[in-house]
Amino acid sequence: MTGQPEQETPPLDRPTLLVTLTGTDRPGLTSAVLSTIASRGLEVIDAEQVVLRGRLVLGVLLSAPRDHKQLKKELKELAELLDVEIDVKKGVGDNEPRRKGRTQVTVIGAPLTAEGFAAIAGRIADTGANIDRISRMARYPVTAVEIAVSGADTDALRTVLALEGVRQGLDVAVQAGGLYRRAKRLIVMDVDSTLIQGEVIEMLAAHAGREAEVAAVTEQAMRGELDFAESLHQRVATLEGLPAKALDEVYAAIQLAPGARTLVRTLKRLGYQFAIVSGGFTQITDKIAADLGIDYSAANELEIVDGKLTGKVIGEIVDRPGKAVALRRFAESSRTPLSQTVAIGDGANDLDMLAAAGLGVAFNAKPVVRAAADTHLSVPYLDTILYLLGISREEVEAADNLS
Repeated sequence: MTGQPEQETPPLDRPTLLVTLTGTDRPGLTSAVLSTIASRGLEVIDAEQVVLRGRLVLGVLLSAPRDHKQLKKELKELAELLDVEIDVKKGVGDNEPRRKGRTQVTVIGAPLTAEGFAAIAGRIADTGANIDRISRMARYPVTAVEIAVSGADTDALRTVLALEGVRQGLDVAVQAGGLYRRAKRLIVMDVDSTLIQGEVIEMLAAHAGREAEVAAVTEQAMRGELDFAESLHQRVATLEGLPAKALDEVYAAIQLAPGARTLVRTLKRLGYQFAIVSGGFTQITDKIAADLGIDYSAANELEIVDGKLTGKVIGEIVDRPGKAVALRRFAESSRTPLSQTVAIGDGANDLDMLAAAGLGVAFNAKPVVRAAADTHLSVPYLDTILYLLGISREEVEAADNLS
């Protein structure tokens, strides 16, 4: 005996009554319906309510009384009194459980068109899956909705919806549902063109008068056309002789991605931990980490002698494999299973890190990265990551207002 209570299996053949109310929302409607039901001592089996643009839809599944016709009559009279519509249907069996294969689909659009949304819903239906619930996650600056789906193979659905998302110009994230989606996680972010806008090495190169040359090499590396370590050495070599004070000037000019502070602030409140892993430089990333309260950081270190950059880096290069190694190291340090890590990046040198994480997110990424990641975001707001984790903008704003 374990001492754990056994779960009862609900009977599937008992009579039930489904009461559905629709009408203009105002205080007291739900209470009025439930009070009418309460006098009969019925069991509430399931209930759901939603308000959309002032319209209320309430559904209550009940154990059916013997005199259900009388209850139906009373509810119809109540509907006339409240100026709403109440529908009552008798059936058999408890609310059927969702089919196996629970999946969460997040759809983000700027805008989210009816045509695009219909196409996504159509592809879900084509796979034989069922939409159980739709909830709005955000209405500005993007529109985001979350769709609870049952009866789907998550990997197969991800492939289908990724293609449809591209056709419709929408970002679509597909994740396995269930308890662990809500677990506290470790977020590991790339820095250049992800956490911050632009590339630090190009900003340094501008001070050295070599920006165009360095930008061309950076673009090749991000597309995966050039080995990252090789490209890093080439670009850093152009910085030889640059005064170290240029690093301070570059840091002062850095702009975080829109929504970056909101993302970190919100998830920190929920106990998440953060790491940044960069092919950039510790002289910059250490300051960013301190500013945002980042828990872990890994980057390359520029060699400085007599107050000037030598055009070399010190120690082991943080390249494509190195980013994945860092993610695993930070997961171990934070005691976070890899399945509960989220990696965010934009370039080819992020691919191993994205693959190693439980959820890999390509953020405004190159095509090769979008194709390989679990999901991708093409909007410029980093806090849209929150919607993938089941956190709505209303919840974020409510928390901010309390602080």
